[in-house]
Amino acid sequence: MNTTAKFWDKLAPRYAAMPIADEAAYQKKLEITRQYLQPSSDVLELGCGTGSTAVLHAPTVKHYLAVDCSSAMLGLARTKAQNSGVSNLAFEHATVDEFRSPEARFDVVLALSLLHLLEDKDVVISRIHDFLKPGGVFISSTACLGDRMAYVKYIAPIARFFGKMPLVKVFTVAELEYSLVEAGFVIENRWQPDPKKAVFMVARKHGSL
Repeated sequence: MNTTAKFWDKLAPRYAAMPIADEAAYQKKLEITRQYLQPSSDVLELGCGTGSTAVLHAPTVKHYLAVDCSSAMLGLARTKAQNSGVSNLAFEHATVDEFRSPEARFDVVLALSLLHLLEDKDVVISRIHDFLKPGGVFISSTACLGDRMAYVKYIAPIARFFGKMPLVKVFTVAELEYSLVEAGFVIENRWQPDPKKAVFMVARKHGSL
């Protein structure tokens, strides 16, 4: 088991019990996302955590696949899905690097609170582009710490060494937008409740469904 999975496995029970930090912002993100979901949609969520968002969106689409590296998080997610009676929601235990899928399979890919926790966001964004059908959309919510907390890049490695933080990468909103465009996306929607919050983006792959 890698160190990232160990960190989230240990955190899972406490994470599941934590209230949503900004309920209004979360509801806004759900609302925007629903605009891009159709009854025929095949959806992938990378880094699904305890499955709260997956359980809410799955009933509105054809099929929803939720992936996470933490078996403890997935255990909680499966329980939520069972309790909610959602039948078209599947879970897979894998890191983002391990996950494999045929190209151009999905209509929508979500990565919420994930890109800043990856070793190389550009590689993952490129893979997500490959996963999507032409005209498909990539929906992300990302803490761009380079705009307001650049010092984290010095603190995070120390905290990670002592098991207090996961891997955290520091970049700006502009750098994230550049990565998306370079990968072949067109940014359709960008929303940030305030500069201290995560930026929520919807980016579309060129082509048409």
